[in-house]
Amino acid sequence: MRRELNILIGGEAGQGLVTVGELLTKALIRSGYNVHVCQGYMSRIRGGHNTFAVRAGVERVLGPVSKIDILVALNQETITLHKGQMREDGLVLKDKEIEMEGDGLLEIPFKELAPSPLFENVVGLGFLSALLGLDKAVPQGCIKDIFGKKKPEVVEKNLDVLEAAYSFARKQGIQSHNLARTDQKPGLMLTGNDGVILGAMAAGVNFCSYYPMTPSTGIPMTLNAKGKSLGIVVEQAEDEIAAINMAIGASYAGARSMVATSGGGFALMCEGVSLAGMTETPIVIVVGQRPGPATGLPTRTEQGDLNLVLYSGHGEFPRAIFAPGNPEQGFDLTVRAFDLAERSQGPVFVLTDQYLADSYRNVPPFDLSRVKGPASPGDSWPDPQTYQRYALTDDGVSPRLVPTLGPYLVVADSDEHYPDGHITEDLEVRTAMTEKRLSKEKIIKQDVVPPDYYGPDQVQTLLVCWGSTLGPALEAQGKAGKNKVGVLHFTQVWPLDQDHFRERMGSAGRVVFVESNATAQFARLLEREVVPDSKNYILRYDGLPLDAEYILARLDLS
Repeated sequence: MRRELNILIGGEAGQGLVTVGELLTKALIRSGYNVHVCQGYMSRIRGGHNTFAVRAGVERVLGPVSKIDILVALNQETITLHKGQMREDGLVLKDKEIEMEGDGLLEIPFKELAPSPLFENVVGLGFLSALLGLDKAVPQGCIKDIFGKKKPEVVEKNLDVLEAAYSFARKQGIQSHNLARTDQKPGLMLTGNDGVILGAMAAGVNFCSYYPMTPSTGIPMTLNAKGKSLGIVVEQAEDEIAAINMAIGASYAGARSMVATSGGGFALMCEGVSLAGMTETPIVIVVGQRPGPATGLPTRTEQGDLNLVLYSGHGEFPRAIFAPGNPEQGFDLTVRAFDLAERSQGPVFVLTDQYLADSYRNVPPFDLSRVKGPASPGDSWPDPQTYQRYALTDDGVSPRLVPTLGPYLVVADSDEHYPDGHITEDLEVRTAMTEKRLSKEKIIKQDVVPPDYYGPDQVQTLLVCWGSTLGPALEAQGKAGKNKVGVLHFTQVWPLDQDHFRERMGSAGRVVFVESNATAQFARLLEREVVPDSKNYILRYDGLPLDAEYILARLDLS
C-alpha cells in the first residue's frame, strides 16, 4: 500500500485529459485523500502538450513534485517528454499504438474498451481508480454528477465503459499502486480561482466586468454561470480599458464591483486605477500573474507583476494588495478586499498566479459564520442640500452616497475638485484634496494582515515567501527539518507593517527569500524596512511553479 502517489496524465488539448483528471481528483477527495493538482497547458485550443498532475496522499500534500509514480500517456509525446521523470518502480499506462520499451509498462486497450474516442478518458478513469484501489461506487457517483444533466443513456454508456475498465484492471492483478485506506472526511475540490470566486460571492459582489485573459478568465465565467440566482451581472467588455471603467461606473452607481485580468490586460487598465483613486471609488481588481513581458508564456506561472500592481496608475493615492497562498486564503482575503475597498474608498487588489489559479486542492468547507458583511455606502443625509461627496474629514474618508437613491446630488470628477465634486484648479484645494486622499492610507494600515509564521521561535534559516509559494515552502521546511527551518509567509504584500516581521527577520541566522520571479520583487520591498545580516535568494522564472525539491536543491543546510 502506498501512502502517496504522483500521477501525471499527458496528452493533447482535446483528448479529454482534464475531464479524466478532474473526475479522478473528485473521486480521490471523496475517498478521503489529500490532493494537489498542477495543470500545465499550452496557449492553443487543440493540440500542444498538456499535463494534469494529480498528487494524492494519506497525509497532507502542499505542492507539486517532479518525480512520477504513474504516467498516463495519451500520446507519444508524453512518453518522450516525461519518461525521464519516472521513479524506479513507476508505472507507465499507454495505448498499444504508443511506442515504448522497458519495464514498468502496461498497455491499456483504450480503443477496445471505449465505443468511441469520446469515452477513452473514462477508460483511463476506470483503470486508474481500480489501480489505486478506490471503491468503484465512488467514480460511478462522480460520473453521475458530471453527466447527470445530459441524457440518461450518456450516463449509462459512461458507466458501462467504467465497468469494462475496472474489469480489465482486475484481470491484470496489479495491486502495487493501491493507496492506503484513510478515514478522513471528504472536503471541497477547489482551485485558487474558486476560492476567489466564492469569497466574492460571500462579499456580495453583484457586478464583474472583464476581457478574457488567462489565468483569470475562469473567475467571470464561473460568476456568469453560477451567479445569476444571486443577481450578479457579468459583462465581457470590448477591451480591458472598457472593462475597468465599467466596473468603476457600476461602483459609482452602487454595485459591489470587481474586475479580473492578468498582467498584460492590467497594463491597459492602469489609467482606470488612477480614475478609481481620484474619484475615490471602491473596486476590487484580481490580477492573475503569468510570465511576461508582453505575451511571454501566457499559460505558465510567475510572480512577476507585483511591481506593476504596486506602482500602477499615475498620481498618488493609497491601495492595498493581498496575495493568497491557497483557496482558503483566496476566500478570506477576497471578502476582506471588498470590505477594505469600501472603507478606504479606492482600489484594492487580489494578486494570484496561474499555478494557484488552476491548482485543485481538497479544502475543508468554509466557516461562513466568520464572514462579516463588507461595509456599504450610506443611504441618507440629514440635509440633502449640504451633502458633499468629497467633504474634508479627519480620516480622509468622505461620506459616500449612491446617486438617485435620495434627494441629494452626487458629483464625481476625474479632474481635481472641490469637496462638492465640481472641477477646480484652485491650488489650495488641490493640496487639501491630495492630503485627504493620502490620509486614507491610515485606514488601510490599521488593518494590515500580519504574515503567518511556521516553525520554532529561533531558527538558523528563515524562508520568506508570499502568495502561492506557501505550500512548496512548507514542504521544503518539512523535509529539511522543522527545527532547522522556519517559514514566514505574507498574504498582504502592501502596505507593510514592519512591526509584524522586523524582529522575526532580525533574529534569524539567515534569511532566504523565495519567489517565482527573476528580480526578487517582494524581497526588495521588504529590504526597504529590514535588511537582514545574512540573506539569500531562491528564484524561479522558467514558467513552472516552485516545489520543495527545487527549494531544497538550492538551500545549503550544512
